[in-house]
Amino acid sequence: MSPGGTAREERAVDLELEGKVVLVTGGSTGLGRALARRLVDEQAKVAICARGEEQLRAAAEELRAAGGDVLDLVVDVSAPTELARLVGATVERFGRLDGLVNNAGRSAAKPVDATTDAEWDEDLQLKLYAAVRLVRLALPELRKSRGAILNVLAIAAKAPAGGSAPSSVSRAAGMALTKALSKELGPEGIRVNAVLIGMVESAQYERMAAAAGRDLADFYRELGAGAGIPLGRMGRAEEFGDLAAYLLSPRASYVTGVAVNLDGGLSAAV
Repeated sequence: MSPGGTAREERAVDLELEGKVVLVTGGSTGLGRALARRLVDEQAKVAICARGEEQLRAAAEELRAAGGDVLDLVVDVSAPTELARLVGATVERFGRLDGLVNNAGRSAAKPVDATTDAEWDEDLQLKLYAAVRLVRLALPELRKSRGAILNVLAIAAKAPAGGSAPSSVSRAAGMALTKALSKELGPEGIRVNAVLIGMVESAQYERMAAAAGRDLADFYRELGAGAGIPLGRMGRAEEFGDLAAYLLSPRASYVTGVAVNLDGGLSAAV
């Protein structure tokens, strides 16, 4: 940054997010945390939530140290009453809502004959029903702001592998929800898009490396090199943050109803 300059002056492309309010679920680690940081860099205001208090508070401190105006709430998105509290607290704190990011989730993949009804229900509650409920709760404010919704899914939504249920199925439902909402809400100026994640650095890979006693950088290099990714490496959380921030921003004002692969070319599906 040049002497006396600001982050806004140094940005080559202004995403026009300054003063906007964005709610990000699963915002304490990995992709959600990287997006929240990108939004703060764009001078947006962010509300983040997660179930784990320690990581959530650490993320909020990092964002505030970067100059962010941040609301952090411990929330289980699979609990409807907690979602109402989350949206209400966000609007009470910031007075508006311009963007909603349904990012909360975790990997859950087994052969179908090894998956119980309870596991199916848990996955759908976390990844599909929570998104539906949050959209419903946020819509009154998004209608006022003509805001944007972003659903964070996985490339398995387009091209599921064997043994990938229930995650691939719930993510495919999220992609259908994205398209349906884009048709319903487009006439009101609300855009709805999705990002489909491939092999991108995240908290789940950090846990895998730690469990195996592996150096994280080496672990990422080996995974990226051996996965058949055309670009030859894993994606970075910051690359997700860049794409997601753009899709939430007014600069993407004619983009709606799309599901963008962020996978380095890995998926066979366009």
